[in-house]
Amino acid sequence: MPALPDDAVVAEFDDGAKFTMGDFTRVYTVLSPAQQQLALHDRRQFLHQWAFMRKLARMAVEAKIDQQSPYKDAIEHDRLQILSEAKIADALNQIVVEPAQIVKAYETGKGKYAQVKVKAIYIAVGESLSESQALAKATKLLKAIRAGADFVKLVKENSDDDTSREKNGDFDTIRYSDNIPVSFRDAVFALKEGEVTEPLQQPNGYYLLRAEEITFRPLSDVRDEIYNELKNSLAKAWLDKTNMETTVTIVNEAFVGR
Repeated sequence: MPALPDDAVVAEFDDGAKFTMGDFTRVYTVLSPAQQQLALHDRRQFLHQWAFMRKLARMAVEAKIDQQSPYKDAIEHDRLQILSEAKIADALNQIVVEPAQIVKAYETGKGKYAQVKVKAIYIAVGESLSESQALAKATKLLKAIRAGADFVKLVKENSDDDTSREKNGDFDTIRYSDNIPVSFRDAVFALKEGEVTEPLQQPNGYYLLRAEEITFRPLSDVRDEIYNELKNSLAKAWLDKTNMETTVTIVNEAFVGR
């Protein structure tokens, strides 16, 4: 962006209007990212294009094209669209989320911020085992684990996941918000420390996951996340209320049909 003050005149158009750095900045903010890139890359061409559009628009107004359909209707539609979006943005900016609300949301929804460190045994489906055989093997291992067998020993002897097997089964720390299969998330977050899931099916095999440690992400890590959730929730509530309070009377039912 050129290092010029807002009141610096950067161009003058053929109707005598002056275009300042401030004008350019305001126009720039409403352009798409691709248009912004082009405007900065070739500012001379941008100014010419802007002057050209101004001239054509002025000619259209002089010819009263702006008062003719469908142009008049398109202008009104775009006006409504822009002002509607502007009001939604303004409402969002007006919403205040108090620190106490964030703390309360964290305490009441703390389960969402849980994280479970797990160990895994993976039984692959492939040339060695069919799907039914892999499930049977996983089920047999689970029975042995619940009978007191050493989980890590079973990892080393049976797991087909080379990476976690080399780390005694250490698999990952899973957060409730992670993008993982719902079956995985529900099974893992239903565990207590030391418990093992039922065999969890994946496209190429079955997992047995053991909860090693259950902790919670601290408030300091999720404060911004909660703030945005609360703000968006309040904005949605305002938008839904405004929508519900909007009424229209249908005068001719033939227009809307059934």
